[in-house]
Amino acid sequence: MNKDLLIGRDYEMNELRRSLESDRSEFVIVYGRRRVGKTYLVDHFFNYEYDFSFVGGHRLSKSKQLRNFAKALKRYAHLSLQPKFSSWDDAFDALEEYIESLPVNQRKVVFFDEMPWIDTPQSEFVEALETFWNGWASRRRDILFVASGSSTSWMMDKLVENQGGLHARITSNIYVRPFTLHEVEEYIDSRGASWDRYQILQAYMIIGGIPFYYSLLNLKESLVQNVDRLFFRKNGELRTEFDELFNALFTNAEKYKSVVATLNTVREGMTREEIERATGIDKSVLSTVLTNLERSDFILRYSQFGNKSKGAIYRLVDFYTLFYYRFIDNFNTQDEEWWSHNFQSPSVGAWQGLSFELLCFLHLAQIKLKLGISGISTAASSWRYSPSRNKKEEMAEKGTQIDLLIDRGDRVINLCEMKFSVKPYHLTDSYEQTLRRRMGIFQEKTKTNKSLVYTFITTFGIANGLGHSIVNSEVVMDDLFQK
Repeated sequence: MNKDLLIGRDYEMNELRRSLESDRSEFVIVYGRRRVGKTYLVDHFFNYEYDFSFVGGHRLSKSKQLRNFAKALKRYAHLSLQPKFSSWDDAFDALEEYIESLPVNQRKVVFFDEMPWIDTPQSEFVEALETFWNGWASRRRDILFVASGSSTSWMMDKLVENQGGLHARITSNIYVRPFTLHEVEEYIDSRGASWDRYQILQAYMIIGGIPFYYSLLNLKESLVQNVDRLFFRKNGELRTEFDELFNALFTNAEKYKSVVATLNTVREGMTREEIERATGIDKSVLSTVLTNLERSDFILRYSQFGNKSKGAIYRLVDFYTLFYYRFIDNFNTQDEEWWSHNFQSPSVGAWQGLSFELLCFLHLAQIKLKLGISGISTAASSWRYSPSRNKKEEMAEKGTQIDLLIDRGDRVINLCEMKFSVKPYHLTDSYEQTLRRRMGIFQEKTKTNKSLVYTFITTFGIANGLGHSIVNSEVVMDDLFQK
């Protein structure tokens, strides 16, 4: 087992280790969005030492998948001739025969990568897999079967939530999430780079926590130079990634693109009903699309304060997708150094502010740690108030919103203000009055009797932060890098 080259993934490795050392046969699934490092995790944990491994081919026919499987079996079993299979039942029968020829006292590790791609229409692959596992592998004590796939919807529907022969057969469910800031920093440090946290933070706001994207960076260059090379040069690797990403993950990818494009237009997110009206997608289809986007970490669903069961907000949270829509899609420029020429412009500054807010949403655990409330039950939500225009007495009222609230079990609510800045943030008197008005409206409209406190989350803190009576607590960039 080669774990030295792995960054983070402690839970994932412990699960693989437990399954490897188990005294029964184990069916392990490893899933997560494309480019997040699933195959890298499995390959490096097992040091590429498998008794059999097979990778599904994207958009290959059943016959070509079976031919590739036969080729892999010939190599592992040292066969003189490559077998021919007409069905997946035949292929699994041959795999069983090969495994039975291996030494009795050894653990047999079998790895199927990109399993969703193997399950072509009318292939009956899942049915054959059920027979293989239920009728043979699970009755033994020496099989470790690992299945991986980027199509999270397929992995969930066909394996985790299978209502047929594979129901409740998965023994370990490993979901590989994007890196946190801490893990990105660890990865960059492992490559001998000297990027500071401010540069890493900016990189995260562009490509998120997707390890593959960081592998494309030339860490001897600045972030600005890397963005020009990857996004703005003709055929830059991340300029052309978008369509490939969605087409590889989702059937009927255009509907998924329609939803994320719609969510991209409303930074604070939208309700399901708002998305339905904007896209015109049928309710049942939209349910599937939203579920699959959420499973794949493209969108985040969270409640509005005081309304946990209805009116959930969906927000686009994939940094790469947000950056692509903002600066690449339908963006007419021939300037291959556009980022170098514009990264300090007001439009980029506005985008950075919104991206930083999102980054804070996704590092809530680190925020709670800094606030000393990790051991307290909490619920994160947003809140927005839009006065009715049908009532004359409300005509003069102004709407307001709070992007992040942390509702705590100790009867305190942190109202979070998130500000990205290149230096300590200066809180003006007028903005302080705006915050006080916002707190008053929230208290009046929600009728809450909990204590309300303002928490500021900034890059470099607030100038004279705790000297302002409105500032109860501060979280700064370094805090977001905690493990």
